[in-house]
Amino acid sequence: MSLPVDMDQRKDDICVGHITGVQGLKGWLRVFSDTSPRENIVEYSPWMLKSEDDIQTLEVEGRLQGSLVLAKIAGIESREQAAELIGSKIYIWPDQLPELDQDEYYWSDLIGMQVESLQAEALGLVDDMMETGANDVMVVKGDRDRLIPFVIDDIVQEVDLARRRIIVDWQADF
Repeated sequence: MSLPVDMDQRKDDICVGHITGVQGLKGWLRVFSDTSPRENIVEYSPWMLKSEDDIQTLEVEGRLQGSLVLAKIAGIESREQAAELIGSKIYIWPDQLPELDQDEYYWSDLIGMQVESLQAEALGLVDDMMETGANDVMVVKGDRDRLIPFVIDDIVQEVDLARRRIIVDWQADF
């Protein structure tokens, strides 16, 4: 079932994955998920699907099957209907995410924030985040690209969501 899209709320939407293919004959979709764990993506119903020329909000259910995340969208009943959605990006609204504990942040909150050293040197903006296993890493674009580990109290000294600023114990020449 397609739901109306709240155009005012769309400016804060969060991309959580995209549709990569179809599975079977009854309209199931293969999904690439940026959530952790991967199968959490199907818990964030409804999804807002964006393709090149269309935006639609749809109810979804799904499951993890082996290494694949599979999703079934309400109203999509055939392989042909599902194939039309391949390549669509999957967005959700911030209020669909669970509340975090203190000193926990969603990557989507960090991307675009200004990064400064303890000496108030501007290092750039968080362009992306990477998971390395040991800890998350900020990809900071400025006068040059920097990879800065996102380690609270060790490297990351302050995250000010209101001022969109992260203070790090990091030298500009690193």
